[in-house]
Amino acid sequence: MTLFPLVAIEPRYGARYADHVVRLDDDVSRTTVAIAPGAGNVAFEMRVNGRDLLWFPFESIDEFKALAHGRAGVPFLAPWANRLDEQAFYANGRRFAFDMEIGNVRGDIPIHGLLMETDRWQVVDANADESSAWVTSRLEFFREPLWIKQFPFAHAIDMTHRLREGMLEITTRIENLSADPMPVAIGFHPYFQLTDSERNDWRVSIGARRRWCLGPTKMPTGETEAIERVFPDPRAVAIRDYTLDDVFDDLIRDGEGTAVMSVSGSTQRIDVDFGPNYSSAVVYASEPAALRAGGMARPGDFVCLEPMAGITNSMNLAHRGLYRDLQYIPPGGRWEERFRIRGSGF
Repeated sequence: MTLFPLVAIEPRYGARYADHVVRLDDDVSRTTVAIAPGAGNVAFEMRVNGRDLLWFPFESIDEFKALAHGRAGVPFLAPWANRLDEQAFYANGRRFAFDMEIGNVRGDIPIHGLLMETDRWQVVDANADESSAWVTSRLEFFREPLWIKQFPFAHAIDMTHRLREGMLEITTRIENLSADPMPVAIGFHPYFQLTDSERNDWRVSIGARRRWCLGPTKMPTGETEAIERVFPDPRAVAIRDYTLDDVFDDLIRDGEGTAVMSVSGSTQRIDVDFGPNYSSAVVYASEPAALRAGGMARPGDFVCLEPMAGITNSMNLAHRGLYRDLQYIPPGGRWEERFRIRGSGF
């Protein structure tokens, strides 16, 4: 009998938690993802073959926390995403006015919720096996009196960032611990960049059928139009020709309920897969003035393909009968959904 030496096989996936940052590695696809639980649980790096497909023009997480106010990487927006049209929201037939003296809600148009900069996320699991690497973090919203004062629905959030076969999947689970149905108006605001071409040569594919008409403050008016009225070819929108900050729903889905939005350059492409409970999307692009003449993408050149549980101002529009798809979690119930980020050509 011939004996063969045992060959040690290096694991494909790894998860490391050090210096307040979790790093997930996929050695086969040469993909690395970095998450900062103490900075809003933001994913701030996704490198494929050494090229970062997330826009994050900061030297450190500390600089990001000081200067960005959550606006880079893949920030989580909750308990509402994007804008509200007054310093209040509506749920279950009631108006909940914000206490503006607290200071955690600012401006006449409250935007992006309460959690973008929080350091209250707690890592509960960071690990890897033969199929993926992941980190799960938990935020117990109900423990923060100043959050409950503004959004009086006790709940807890579990978020898992999972790297598998070169793809980042972010799953969010919300448990309603209150005695009333809880509205779901969360979203994510991923900032993407391509490094193979100038911003004016990028093209966006919008997998939706309907665009919401917006007023001067970027708030949906309640009127909608077919997407082709604005973008003759929604699958190849040249961003040089448009000022993009638009709200879409009636997403185009496959047999599993997944919708896809993407941005592409010369050879690079980023796809975002929306799970069924992300019923709408915002597509936002940096202004052309942010370009460096004759160069590649630089800080300021980005496209945001944003998974949303409801359109901008969804809670208030639903109260007025202008939006019918607001989601609620029953008392003691859970809401869960995922989206995926895939890069190719990097």
